[in-house]
Amino acid sequence: MWTLLIVLLVIWLGLSVLGFVVKGLLWLAVLGIVLFLATLVFGFLRRGRSKV
Repeated sequence: MWTLLIVLLVIWLGLSVLGFVVKGLLWLAVLGIVLFLATLVFGFLRRGRSKV
């Protein structure tokens, strides 16, 4: 589970960087940031729930 979350975070971060580097792909950067944050929140929620 944690491996999948880390892989997704790396992919979203890569999409964000690609979106900022390539002009005209700002939408890709925004999408990457949103997905990165959503994955982080999901990971923290799953981690908090599994300890109980």
